[in-house]
Amino acid sequence: MSRTVVVGASSGLGRCIGIGLAQRGDQVALLARRRERLESAAKEAGAGAVAVECDIIDEASCRSAIGQAAEALGGIDNVVFTPAISPLVRLVDTDAQTWRRIFDTNVIGASLVTAAAVPHLTASAGKAVYLSSDAGPYGPSWQGLGAYGVSKAALERLVDAWRAEHPDIGFTNLIVGECAGGEGEAATGMNAGWDMDLAVRAVPVWVSDRCMPGKLMPIEDLVEVVHTILRTNSSTSMPIVIARDTRGGAPRVSRRSRPLSDGGAPSPVPAR
Repeated sequence: MSRTVVVGASSGLGRCIGIGLAQRGDQVALLARRRERLESAAKEAGAGAVAVECDIIDEASCRSAIGQAAEALGGIDNVVFTPAISPLVRLVDTDAQTWRRIFDTNVIGASLVTAAAVPHLTASAGKAVYLSSDAGPYGPSWQGLGAYGVSKAALERLVDAWRAEHPDIGFTNLIVGECAGGEGEAATGMNAGWDMDLAVRAVPVWVSDRCMPGKLMPIEDLVEVVHTILRTNSSTSMPIVIARDTRGGAPRVSRRSRPLSDGGAPSPVPAR
């Protein structure tokens, strides 16, 4: 029975993964900021699931939460890092505060959690999985989500660096295609706080650029992918795993990509 810490487990994909791993027999510690939602997730995960408050942008909170999780589980075999924020904003309108907020959660938070968990993962020759995105280096650029995509590229490089320094731990970048999560609090909520006018203009551009394959990856498939990574032999290296629904075609960059305009209808594709 694996002892798994799932970070960002109060909602969205993290909640689905935490509950799904518990249902598959793992002992799970669910970490997140929102206590009420976290306890609800732990209750749904079943007996033995532990809820631990953790603010991933606070170093002391990360160390305390990982310590509590290790004590409750009797050690840590796996860490799954799922948190991310994805403001919809064109790069020209992305201010310094927004850049810092994105990197605090999507990159720095991942490193703070990892630093706290490394002693435990080293002891167990464990695994660490980080959810990335098609918006990163392994897919086309999503206009309006440029800062988010840059942070995912940075996250993937960060994981590579951790792997180089700690080769006894199985570090995996899990590139996830479009997945809406589950229902209610298990939904991703990726578009929370978005400028809906900008979103309406962005969607046709994303479709044109083939960012959106047209099919959502079933959440059960994603949970099974994570479970498969975690249960592989410790000698098996899985540095990159790409999980997406390809029924609508794999994402690719359109040669006639049109820019996302600052207002009105999307800019037309220039004639050749």
